[in-house]
Amino acid sequence: MRSDGSQRAGVGLKSAAWLGLAFMHFPILVIFVYAFNTETSAFSFPLQGFTLRWFALALGRDDVRAAIALSLKIATLATAAAMLLGTMAAAALYRRSFFGKEGITLMFILPIALPGIVTGIALLSAYKMAGIEPGILTIVAGHATFCIVVVYNNVIARFRRVSQSLLEASMDLGADGFQTFRYVLLPNIATALLAGGMLAFALSFDEIIVTTFTAGSERTLPIWLLNQLSKPRDTPITNVVAMMVMLVTMLPILGAYALTRDTDTVAGSGK
Repeated sequence: MRSDGSQRAGVGLKSAAWLGLAFMHFPILVIFVYAFNTETSAFSFPLQGFTLRWFALALGRDDVRAAIALSLKIATLATAAAMLLGTMAAAALYRRSFFGKEGITLMFILPIALPGIVTGIALLSAYKMAGIEPGILTIVAGHATFCIVVVYNNVIARFRRVSQSLLEASMDLGADGFQTFRYVLLPNIATALLAGGMLAFALSFDEIIVTTFTAGSERTLPIWLLNQLSKPRDTPITNVVAMMVMLVTMLPILGAYALTRDTDTVAGSGK
């Protein structure tokens, strides 16, 4: 009886989980479907036909191409900064214990836990106090504040699984700190670092709340989409661009998952 009850409970939990996933992803499916609809009106039902012409029209618009290029540029710069700073922070904190370490760790994690509007207002106030005009660099700095977190978390978790005997052996053989990092540590953290970078890129590419406060006159792709809500005649093109944003952000996340799902063991971990 217990086994039957446990089995029914397991089936119920799985069904609830699948229903929850379907509820969350149904709006995304609607966007995907209507991106191919021949009808120009917003979300007419049933679908009138299948067409690819909205893709050509979207990619032919200068404002769309400019927004895509700007978002790619900002995401690339923010990811590069996050990978560099996040790796350095993880390398500095993963071994040593010192007074204030927990506070520093909290400061690294806090930006991604705070509501985006709080981060955006804080950054805007700081820029105004420093006399910095909003632009591309302010957006990159704002995105880097929370992108560092995903890189830091991935890399420090991998650092903690690397055997210290490897580092000691490298030093005993005459390698300096840089050589040890390049030839011993970096191969061990490479997949975690790449996964963190991919997640950071996805976060930066579709970020809108912090961007709204730090962009000034710049228009990234999410801001372009937000402005399109007041233009119902452009709904088909908006659907196409929204689908592009979802694909660009979804693929790095799936790639990061694929890179890290089978990395329970690392070279030299003793497992």
